[in-house]
Amino acid sequence: MGKSEMAQNNSVHPNEPHFAGTIDSSYQTSLPAWPELPKGLHGANVITIVFDDMGFSHPSCFGSTLHTPNIDRLAQNGLRYTGFHTTALCSPSRASLLTGRNHHAVGMRGVSNWNTGFPNMRGGITPKAATMAEVLRLEGYATLCAGKWHLAPMEECTAAGPHTNWPLQKGFDRFYGFLNGETDQFYPELTQDNQHILPPRTPEEGYHLSEDLVDQSTTWIRDLVSVRPDRPFYLYLAFGAQHAPHHAPDSYLAKWRGRFDEGWDVHRDVWFKRQIEMGIVPPDTVLSPRNPGVRPWVELTANEKLFACRLQEAFAAMLDHTDAQIGRLLDFLDKHNLTDNTMIALLSDNGASREGGPQGVVDEFSFFNSMWEDVDDMVANRLDDIGTKNAHSNYPWGWSQVGNTPSRWYKSQTYGGGIRDSLIIQWPKGIDQPGGIRSQFCHITDIAPTVYDALGITVPSVVNGHGQMPMHGESLTYTFNTSTRETKRGPQYFEMMGHRAIWADGYKAVTFHDQNVPYENDTWGLYKLDEDFSEMHDLSVTQSAKLKEMIALWWEQAELHGVLPLDDRGIEIFGSKSRPGSPHYGNTYTYYPPVAHIPADACPLLSGRAWTITADVVVGNQPIEGVIYARGAHNIGHSFFVKDSVLHFDYNALGKHQRASAPISLKPGNHQIGVRFDREDSTGMITLTVDGKDVGSVHIPKIVRVLGSMGMDLGSDQLSPVVSDYVAPFAFNSTLSKVHFEIRSRATKADIDAFLITEAAKE
Repeated sequence: MGKSEMAQNNSVHPNEPHFAGTIDSSYQTSLPAWPELPKGLHGANVITIVFDDMGFSHPSCFGSTLHTPNIDRLAQNGLRYTGFHTTALCSPSRASLLTGRNHHAVGMRGVSNWNTGFPNMRGGITPKAATMAEVLRLEGYATLCAGKWHLAPMEECTAAGPHTNWPLQKGFDRFYGFLNGETDQFYPELTQDNQHILPPRTPEEGYHLSEDLVDQSTTWIRDLVSVRPDRPFYLYLAFGAQHAPHHAPDSYLAKWRGRFDEGWDVHRDVWFKRQIEMGIVPPDTVLSPRNPGVRPWVELTANEKLFACRLQEAFAAMLDHTDAQIGRLLDFLDKHNLTDNTMIALLSDNGASREGGPQGVVDEFSFFNSMWEDVDDMVANRLDDIGTKNAHSNYPWGWSQVGNTPSRWYKSQTYGGGIRDSLIIQWPKGIDQPGGIRSQFCHITDIAPTVYDALGITVPSVVNGHGQMPMHGESLTYTFNTSTRETKRGPQYFEMMGHRAIWADGYKAVTFHDQNVPYENDTWGLYKLDEDFSEMHDLSVTQSAKLKEMIALWWEQAELHGVLPLDDRGIEIFGSKSRPGSPHYGNTYTYYPPVAHIPADACPLLSGRAWTITADVVVGNQPIEGVIYARGAHNIGHSFFVKDSVLHFDYNALGKHQRASAPISLKPGNHQIGVRFDREDSTGMITLTVDGKDVGSVHIPKIVRVLGSMGMDLGSDQLSPVVSDYVAPFAFNSTLSKVHFEIRSRATKADIDAFLITEAAKE
């Protein structure tokens, strides 16, 4: 073949049909060309710092007396937004933050643990709403995610996947954090990229998750600027703080001793006055009354006060410690001359939480298992555990409402206490007069449009082959360099488990929905939010026509954004586990160790039912020893192990241990070691078996229906050890070839209710 024949159609290549060079028979007579570089190179960096369950007033620059100098530092060098609103719950807020669309529209009506069979609740973000990570990566950005995810169905969060909704499949180059709604800060269930891993250190070695997240974040950025300083980055840093359990290092806990002894009524008044003095709320704002169930401080007993204060101290210590980690990140940016070219948005995903109940808890799983904590007993025996690795604590309603000052109600509700949150934006290159306060109504869907607008990015109509729905939020860049109070935004609806609200042109209509009450019977209130910050002056009677107009607008927006069908189920939805594609689609589970750590939502549903566990082991020449199966943590769970030639099954019920034990001596070869639980109403019997023969048993006086939020390991106890007999991981020293679980009875209604409440509290 001659040269002229080879060179026909010389600019076409199957890999690059639009190749800009020319292709001839050899490179000497061909013209090379390279694709255009991404337009975002040398652009501004972006960081979103997301808190969990931090109330509107918790940062000191929003009124509190807590210690948040680094959050305040961002406010001093940026802008505070006092009209910022979220969806009232974590997964929905995070979906809206990352996509710029409303949560129902993207398939995240509630938490990612749910899939109700309707398009508004699939447990993952639709590919028709690309995340900021997906869009910015197309522009050449490095995309980094550290911390809480909770945007994937938790049953999909095992090593078996599918990984469709994990961070790396949603546009992030790197991930380091946890996939569930909460985690232990000292013993987190960590995932790196697409793999479950163990924490790099123990609590005794000084480990705390918040520190680890910042360590990972700065390592990623250091690597990037060292090798490719032209590539900007997007960092999504989502702390586990301030979600329960409230964990902090001992030095921080000690710092806050005695700081809240005056009680929640006094501190709420102090914070409210500070808000007025700082201009966070207008001077004519009315402080809302105590929420139902919050007692006047003077009515509490001495022990109730001491208990409540210690729980608030742990919350304050955790926030103080998290703020210090933010300080480390800011110092890193300063050191590497990155601050001026980095936009930072700091926010919370919803209002302060009500999940600690009226008195608070040392271990929230006592509530879920109807093993009520006695305050006097807790003060006498467990007070110093609060805030440490030995507790899983949450604070009471009274302190939670202080965090939502001046509003009423809490997270998951559509009054101000649930949806009005603090927002700070710092961007030295884009904000000329930092330190100001912006009072415009804005919403979490506005964050992504603000980032795109500031960076000059047009959102593509197609991302990864999927046509994109329109953005629902509006850019806030118009607020950066003007203090005008004008709000450039259309209406914004709210809906969470039947609670509803809508904002439009300064008005807000809102209803508190009681479950199973017909929606047409809900009582709506109407507030002029521009003039009534705390929603205390109801205009529903004097402006009934306006209220009717607002309710009609809510229904219009609901249809537009896929809110329907309304669904006021909350915790009940967690019971819908046995659907096709679920690991719970049946009554048996068989594992072939070694397997990766299995998150709680994908573990066998023991939940107080009758069950049998059978382990196939191969014994060698040495006596067997180690953990066969462990589920839970130090505070609650199961451990099935062999030590010193004794087989044990420990039933840890909130630190009260019942144990079946039996000496064993097994010859080399194949054996079956098992444990059987037979239920008798609210009690039961644990029986150990070896090669089909019963060898030991123990009576269980009260069934534990919920085994905590920590998942399961086979062949070891990797994280917080269930018992003190061994040091984790206490790996099984022989071959564990198969472990089989069989569920032999149905869950009772009480079992299901306990499980559902627990799952809901993970939010």
